Amino acid sequence: MKTFNTWGRQAAAALALSALTGLAVSADLVIGQVAPLSGVLASTGHQMVVGGKIYFEHINAQGGIHGAKIRHEVVDDGYKVPETVRLTRELLARPEVVALFGFAGTANVTQLLKDGVLDVGGAALVAPYTGGESLRNPFNPWIFHVRAGYADEAEHMVQQVTTLGMSRVAVMYQDDGFGKAGLLGVENALTKRQLKLAASAGYERNTDKVEEAVKTIKASDAQAIIMISVNKSTAAFVKLYRESGGGAQLYNISVVDPAELVKLAGLKNAHGLGISQVVPYPFMPNIPVVREYQALLKKYAPKEVVNYTSFEEFVGAKVLVEALRRAGPNPTRAKVVKALEGMNSYDTGGVTVNYSPSNRIGSRYVEVTVIGSTGKLLK
Repeated sequence: MKTFNTWGRQAAAALALSALTGLAVSADLVIGQVAPLSGVLASTGHQMVVGGKIYFEHINAQGGIHGAKIRHEVVDDGYKVPETVRLTRELLARPEVVALFGFAGTANVTQLLKDGVLDVGGAALVAPYTGGESLRNPFNPWIFHVRAGYADEAEHMVQQVTTLGMSRVAVMYQDDGFGKAGLLGVENALTKRQLKLAASAGYERNTDKVEEAVKTIKASDAQAIIMISVNKSTAAFVKLYRESGGGAQLYNISVVDPAELVKLAGLKNAHGLGISQVVPYPFMPNIPVVREYQALLKKYAPKEVVNYTSFEEFVGAKVLVEALRRAGPNPTRAKVVKALEGMNSYDTGGVTVNYSPSNRIGSRYVEVTVIGSTGKLLK
């Protein structure tokens, strides 16, 4: 990935060339991404960046948008809320940044809203990797969601659990905005069915200290456990719970990477884990957007493997590029926002998003997948 300095030298060279030749040079369309490239969510952050990068590179190879190339600038927040706020302020202080893309963390993005960072900046944030309800309700004009919310995922998982005849459901959750959003979603879905939680247990954000959570939930004799947690903490819980004799059906919300879970928890422990998903299955090229994703992944990131996270952000990148196209030459932040909210029933190739002036939730698609006996994810 090119550094800011490299980009600066290139921009200076282009301007010098235009001055010598008298030719007009289209300014780059700068997309800012704050992602967790270090810390507990580093593997997820890497995949998030890959998904956007391969599509932006593809568009640039086709000549860009209205003659302008996309410059995808990525900075690392380590999944730390203060860093997300600081780095976003820095990006938005630069007028050439026309939109934001693919941030991670419910608590992280919620703080941007609380501090008024997005209000002041006036730029769209497209495809954040979070389903937190606090980012959807009450309505805010800046965040354009490509994925369903955690409440939608929780409803889907509880529906599946209760259909299978299970009534004792426990929740293991990250003790922050993300985890509490998922916990509330499960509680609401159970209440709708006149059921109560068998147990709930949190763990500290940015750690995998789940020993107490395992004890609390194992003591509840739950038939199903829904985890609202990230890769390392999920793997730690699954390993410890299974190795201590826990036999409940395990589920996790969509933000985990099954390959990482198998690696960290061991296949014996991870086998059978259900994971809710908010985009279609990316391993079978049976819809156009999946075929395009697989082809561009092979072309621009040949060492990477097909992954739900990178596919989700690939879809998000397609949405953002279409908005940039609709915004016209030399788009402003306001024009990009306007273009996005006009994207009603935009089909990315089998995944459709719907936005309007009063709606920013592009999709409510949810399905549940399972880690199979070989470690592969099955529908």
